[in-house]
Amino acid sequence: MSAAFTWHDGERVVRFGIPAAEAGDALRAHGFVPYDLVTTERALATLPEDVRAEASAVHLVAAGPVTETAAALLAEDPGGRLVAWGGGRVIDTAKATAAVGGGAVAAVPTTLAGAEMARGHRLPAGYDDRPRVRPRLVLADPALMTGLPRPRLAESAMNALAHAAEALVTPRANPVCDMAALRAARCLADGLEGGGAAPLALGALLAAYAMDSAGYALHHVLGQTLVRAAGCSHAGAYAALLPHTLAALARRAPAPMDELAAALGTTRDGLGARVAALGGGRRLRDLGVDRGVFDGVVRDALRRRELASTPPPAPDADELHSILAAAW
Repeated sequence: MSAAFTWHDGERVVRFGIPAAEAGDALRAHGFVPYDLVTTERALATLPEDVRAEASAVHLVAAGPVTETAAALLAEDPGGRLVAWGGGRVIDTAKATAAVGGGAVAAVPTTLAGAEMARGHRLPAGYDDRPRVRPRLVLADPALMTGLPRPRLAESAMNALAHAAEALVTPRANPVCDMAALRAARCLADGLEGGGAAPLALGALLAAYAMDSAGYALHHVLGQTLVRAAGCSHAGAYAALLPHTLAALARRAPAPMDELAAALGTTRDGLGARVAALGGGRRLRDLGVDRGVFDGVVRDALRRRELASTPPPAPDADELHSILAAAW
């Protein structure tokens, strides 16, 4: 299952199944030297010695939104090539920095967030007109991507599953991203139920690829807005919301949700329970979310243009409140 492969996708090369210990050799083989390393204090422990030694500089990404972390990185005057070794926030910070500075990014993901496969990222203040970028080189080691403890790993996998689910229903959905999204769903369920690291990692890559192609809608709008307002875990919030946002999507787009349910080994009626079980069953209250933020979350979510990618009817304030309440 999920043997190693190399995928040439336009200007991007994806190396799947490459051990992290061989990342330095791969960076050199693909001409991605010299480079500055973008990572976190925690991720430094997973770095091979040659990757760290060959870096012209090491930039540690602090906590905070990507708009701020990218601005801080730009102030450090990084080089033109950035190796982002870390989770979604680290990779998005490197992408935003490259978008402003005109550089290139190689990504070595350490989670299932999928940022390495997508153009989506926020930009520092004053640079909103810059085109988004995606990494030119992705080195995906399944063992490195799945190193989180089991409860957090399951939530991270639900973040990936949300990418796949919404890619099936937006106006930009297409047969290629449909195939990728449904394969991703099967891989993620398989990985969580004993299949191991490789299907989880492949599922995350394919799900993010599908979302990059088709975009996102209700779930991501509500989840992103909630995380910014409540300061809770991104993956945890997505996992808590997903059974309920999928129910809302199933009312609007039953055929794609039937396909998703089948990929997960259930029916549309059983989709919410299946996803809740896969994700660990935590609720928003378990994440410390205060219901007092809901009014502001709903107000801000309704202003987001991406909400219009939700199949009709357009979500209204009452529906968004009911989803948040059900997930709480």
